[in-house]
Amino acid sequence: MKRKGLLWGSCLLLVALIFGGVAWGQSRSTIKPTTTPKVTRHASQKKPAKKPQVQAATQPKWLKLKHPLQLPILMYHSISTGNQLRVPKAQFAQEMAYLKAHHYRTLTTAEAIRALKTNSVPQKKVVWITLDDAYKDNLTRALPVLEKYDLHATINVITGFTHKSNHLSLAQMKAMLATGHVDFASHTVQHLNLNELTAAQQRTELVASKRWLDQNLNQNTQMLCYPAGRADATTRKLAKQAGYQIALTTQEGLAQMSQGRYNLARLRVTPGMTTATFATMLQVTNS
Repeated sequence: MKRKGLLWGSCLLLVALIFGGVAWGQSRSTIKPTTTPKVTRHASQKKPAKKPQVQAATQPKWLKLKHPLQLPILMYHSISTGNQLRVPKAQFAQEMAYLKAHHYRTLTTAEAIRALKTNSVPQKKVVWITLDDAYKDNLTRALPVLEKYDLHATINVITGFTHKSNHLSLAQMKAMLATGHVDFASHTVQHLNLNELTAAQQRTELVASKRWLDQNLNQNTQMLCYPAGRADATTRKLAKQAGYQIALTTQEGLAQMSQGRYNLARLRVTPGMTTATFATMLQVTNS
């Protein structure tokens, strides 16, 4: 009887072990391995993308002068022959070649005004080329030379003459402006001696010419060139009121602010002038 009991006990133990093993195996198969959950960064928490580094274009630093600027402003008219206001193309070309070979910076109107008002220059050797009256040969003869030597000039326009056959038309001025080698300033409407006009007449000449240039060339005309260089105290006052920053005369010499910004001198280039004389006329030491 005792032996029977032991046998039954062993059977029950064996059955318990079998069922326990099965249950344990099933429990292992249902347990999934633990994985690290993927962390999603909120849009506001995203690390900003690194911006590509773009090198900013730097403009050359202008030199502040210790002494008052003396600016050579060259005065030309027609690039042709016939009288003392007409410089032949060959001479003009030689003079432009000299400027290029001797590393002169030819200023725009805006640069010339900045230089005079701030007493600073983009480099030591500077010159401002001006051509009065806006003759058609400024396009056919002067511009090709300016383009060849990569120089710049300012043309002073008689706005009431743009319909004349020997003067630049508006379309021609726009084409020249697009080259980047030329800009345009005022030489009044009818090229009259301003100091012989009434104040009202002077005002009309100054205001109307500026308005024409501003509207037709999409600019803010800053410079006035007096016809024949003639002006009086009323002219200078009206020039300022009209919105011009500076005005040029035909007085001989280097331009300096001590002359008054509406009374600046220029250097007349005459036909037959030698290159040596031209070079001497430009000699100035700004420091």
